[in-house]
Amino acid sequence: MTTGLIEATSIEARAQIVETGQVIVAAFSGAHAVHSLWGDGQMRVFHPDKPVETQLLHKGSILCAARVGASLLTGGDDGSVVLTTEDGFRQLTQFPRKWVDSIAGSENGLWACSVGKQVHLHEPDGRQDVLEHPSTVGGLAFDRKGRRLAVAHYGGVTIWTHEKRRWKASSLKWAGSHVAVTWSPDDRFVVTAMQENALHGWRIRDKAELRMTGYPAKVKGWSWTGARPWLATTGADSAILWAFDGANGPMNRAPLQICDHEKTLVTAILGLPGQDMAIAGFADGRIMVSDANEDAIAKFIKQLPGPAIEGLAVATDQGWLFAADANGRVHWMKLG
Repeated sequence: MTTGLIEATSIEARAQIVETGQVIVAAFSGAHAVHSLWGDGQMRVFHPDKPVETQLLHKGSILCAARVGASLLTGGDDGSVVLTTEDGFRQLTQFPRKWVDSIAGSENGLWACSVGKQVHLHEPDGRQDVLEHPSTVGGLAFDRKGRRLAVAHYGGVTIWTHEKRRWKASSLKWAGSHVAVTWSPDDRFVVTAMQENALHGWRIRDKAELRMTGYPAKVKGWSWTGARPWLATTGADSAILWAFDGANGPMNRAPLQICDHEKTLVTAILGLPGQDMAIAGFADGRIMVSDANEDAIAKFIKQLPGPAIEGLAVATDQGWLFAADANGRVHWMKLG
């Protein structure tokens, strides 16, 4: 297939196309399949050798989703929180006439969701806590052990630490609206995406600040990748990777830029598990892959133009790539 002088890559020429007509909310990589969550309340599971499996999880739009091991947590504008496991799905709680804005879970059985300014925290033993914040919550993230919960909001981040059967709050302050939050894989740093065109972060042990600016657009997606590790982000006309190795992480260091594509914004980003590389989806519908190396030469996976790429995930053991665009079309592609 060609468009003008542009030819499809061999990978996209073999792609399976699935039309959903819906807005992609999140997509999660797995060993054998990709689980995707959509604005029509549906979960769609993509397997290499099976038809797409569809399951209605919410009576309305899914607004947020988190992966916890082999399980998924979702929240919606129907006010419900749903847990999906290999055995099926069930509603965990319901907030009548309210929206569940953000959600997070931990391997030790903890999970939390936000409704407005409140975070509702549920422990494995059935105990529940309601944690209050100064403004609407923008994002939630547990550390690896589930002993600390980072909550992003206007003015910074609140870190809730589990101490003797209660949760104690401490503050990381920075003016502005913080709309998402993540821990570095070693739990030494917390990073937020801001309403302005920037990231902000803190080193936990001493609250030293990380200022990651210079983006021409808002950072709407990020993904950890590689052993260093790198935080790969959208928001520029190349994939921006910040190094979090060493004592200081990205402090006073310029980021690595890969997958540069003709002044076109990166709109989706995916780090590949255990590999120093990233896949970038662009506003013009193209997709590139590159090693995390300043001398690396990026390659096109998909180079025919189209709607912006807004969701990326892989079935790692099978070598299949899921790419959802702004019109709800999924390109399901065998890599290699």
